Amino acid sequence: MKPSAPITQDVLTFPRKDEPSDKINLVGLTRDAFRQTLIDNGTPEKQAKMRMGQIWQWIYQWGVRDFEAMTNLSKSYRAELAEKFEIRIPEVVSKLVSTDGTRKYLVRIAGGHEVEVVYIPEDGRGTLCVSSQVGCTLTCSFCHTGTQKLVRNLTAAEIVGQVMMARDDLGEWPEKGAPKDETRLLSNIVLMGMGEPLYNFENVRDAMKIVMDGEGIQLGRRRITLSTSGIVPEIKRTAEEIGCLLAVSFHATENDTRDILVPINKKWKIEPLLEALAAYPRATNSERITFEYVMIDGVNDTDDDARRLVKYLKDYEIPAKINLIPFNEWPGSNYRRSSNNRIRAFATILMEAGYASPIRKTRGEDIMAACGQLKSATERARKSRKEILKDAGQAV
Repeated sequence: MKPSAPITQDVLTFPRKDEPSDKINLVGLTRDAFRQTLIDNGTPEKQAKMRMGQIWQWIYQWGVRDFEAMTNLSKSYRAELAEKFEIRIPEVVSKLVSTDGTRKYLVRIAGGHEVEVVYIPEDGRGTLCVSSQVGCTLTCSFCHTGTQKLVRNLTAAEIVGQVMMARDDLGEWPEKGAPKDETRLLSNIVLMGMGEPLYNFENVRDAMKIVMDGEGIQLGRRRITLSTSGIVPEIKRTAEEIGCLLAVSFHATENDTRDILVPINKKWKIEPLLEALAAYPRATNSERITFEYVMIDGVNDTDDDARRLVKYLKDYEIPAKINLIPFNEWPGSNYRRSSNNRIRAFATILMEAGYASPIRKTRGEDIMAACGQLKSATERARKSRKEILKDAGQAV
């Protein structure tokens, strides 16, 4: 039976909750930190590992937020936990549902900051696009998210909490004691939301370890894709400490062009980036590296660009597929989307060279949930056009 998400109205706005309490939040702690936190707060050391495992399963396998519902713990211990701890995830402020079924959530985190999270349903699977920073530390010129200044990194609790929030909304937590159902509405995670994940490495790593944990959310590493703009020193570390699939926001085949589109290229040029990518599949026994390539009219979409990309992949022996992304326009952008004919011609060169090069179907564009548009609608609702143009670096 094909899974389907619960039907909801197009726009939902949720009432704001009270500010978080001073209790310790157990979400986002690694297993070792979780166990030590219990010990530091009165759980006998000899019992701490067992207690940690029990509570861990309630939180991450069953989605339980109320200690009183953890029935394999004594009543007195449940009361003690409720007095000292809480299970807190980001607060949903609003939800938009696209005509194609894409869901965009605006969630509030500590300090009143907000990030956006996108769920994309597909045949037989569903992908959650997760944010790792409030704003973005990079300034990619084609990306609206990049016009929003970095505020701070998200914590591991705020990252894994996005996954938990989406499972809440999809009604996907299994029922304890019910027959096991392998069907997943949320089957894949892509770290492609707001922010550069490798500039928040430790928190991203800890959150993904929780997501992959076999006694919790149970998503395998091959169902998680981390996307980076090319933070070369952290790519090897990602292979060693996370081991998920890797995607790179490549977008140009010449350093001069990539310096403009992806300014981090000024620090780590195309050649050292390709060397790091070539080593990644060998280090992780991973599948192909995904090259994300936004198609911008007259900037990076020529036949010569396609041929250079093929040469790079062959010279560096990188197993790869290339996702061609039609540019998603936003207010104040200087760029235009490549024509359909140009995108198909580019894809043909790649396919004839033996590389899968799907043209990504734009999803959620009507709710500004497409690639490079996150937080844009929220920002636009709060800013004048003059301010948007100024943020985009244009004359006003």
